[in-house]
Amino acid sequence: MGLKEEFEDHAEKVKTLPAAPSNDDMLILYGLYKQATVGPVNTSRPGMFNMREKYKWDAWKAVEGKSKEEAMGDYITKVKQLFEAAGSS
Repeated sequence: MGLKEEFEDHAEKVKTLPAAPSNDDMLILYGLYKQATVGPVNTSRPGMFNMREKYKWDAWKAVEGKSKEEAMGDYITKVKQLFEAAGSS
């Protein structure tokens, strides 16, 4: 299985976690997913009245220097860690 296929597999697998990840973990996953699929941030930062979107944008911006491949690898690792923490790998 290639990196892209493994990434897509884990992007689906994360939806089957027995418990929802914390907000912090969700933001990490979001940022890595966007970096892996879109690349560097290509939108302006949302305003202060849209806090949820602003946090998501910040999470994406935080991993901006990673290549798509690095982001895919980090995403896969994070999903594996979440499953290990949940005890249902």
